Amino acid sequence: MSVRIRMKRMGRKHRPFYRICIMDRQRARDGKAIEEVGFYDTSVADKSKRVSLKMDRIDYWLSVGAQPSEKVNALIKKVQKGDFGTASAPPPMQAPKQPEAPAAEEAPAEADETTDAPEAAAEEAPAAEGGE
Repeated sequence: MSVRIRMKRMGRKHRPFYRICIMDRQRARDGKAIEEVGFYDTSVADKSKRVSLKMDRIDYWLSVGAQPSEKVNALIKKVQKGDFGTASAPPPMQAPKQPEAPAAEEAPAEADETTDAPEAAAEEAPAAEGGE
């Protein structure tokens, strides 16, 4: 039996909560665990309090051959080092940009010039045809 240390998803929709479990590799993600050794709560603002692990039990399971998943391995390293970083503040709110007034005035003037030219050409064309 190969054993993995991996996360089991709990919680409700759009609010995940994970238990870090020792499981048989062939079990379903949310299946029965051999042992639960911690949790990971993504909704906690303080990054150092998001993860709680029983490091003595994890060390035991690693010593007998359990393989951690990639995400759990990253969490274990962060807990061992105590390096969680800090949560970045959200960007400041900004008012939407207003369109520039001069650019809006110039555009219709150019449109009028382009519409006058075809009309003038159309007026000249019938005169030329009638003269032939």
